[in-house]
Amino acid sequence: MGAIVFNVTTAALMVMMVNCGLGVVGRDTLRGRPIPWAAAALTAIAVGGVLLQLVWSGAMGALDADPAKSGWWREFTSVFMQNGGILGAAWNLVTLAVVAALAQWYWGGPLTLGFFLAGIVLPGRIDTLLGFGDGPSTDPRNFAGSSGATYYLGATLALAFLTRTRLPKELALAIGVPALGLAMWLAQDNGHGLVSVYGFALGGAAWAVRTRRRDGSANADHSPERAR
Repeated sequence: MGAIVFNVTTAALMVMMVNCGLGVVGRDTLRGRPIPWAAAALTAIAVGGVLLQLVWSGAMGALDADPAKSGWWREFTSVFMQNGGILGAAWNLVTLAVVAALAQWYWGGPLTLGFFLAGIVLPGRIDTLLGFGDGPSTDPRNFAGSSGATYYLGATLALAFLTRTRLPKELALAIGVPALGLAMWLAQDNGHGLVSVYGFALGGAAWAVRTRRRDGSANADHSPERAR
């Protein structure tokens, strides 16, 4: 029963983030949007990782993030290995493609890739800084899998949606992402929840910087010297 609740809440959190992404980019605008090259690249690498596992039995051992093994590359290559079986791998690939596409359409390709990279390298380091454990306690990959970075990226969409709406139901949806994430971590020790809180916070920082730069540019364009 515990495993079922774990999976249901994990899936529910993803559904909430996807709906936030659809809300912030506009559900009716998807057909006319360009191909999200960053999302396509991330998904292609992840699919390539699965194919590599199918043809090379030693792929997981060589590329996972087992801390007992040496290799600086493991932190990055492990993200594109999948160890949740067929259904788990399919879920990870589909959610990565959808979340990365929505993120690129809002944040742009370079920032989307930056957020995904942050979702790989930051959670374990923040854990250590906050004293949450000796290892990557909020990293749900169990040494492999793209879900941690995907949930991290998806949470930035919730933050973006929060800044773009004033409707109570939509505000509740956006705020519900970090709230549910924190509850999942506290009640289930579910790492997907806390990486979502981290992603929401990073999205807030990125939004603040972007807004400040935009306001600064607007003020410069309307300065007296510019108007002359």
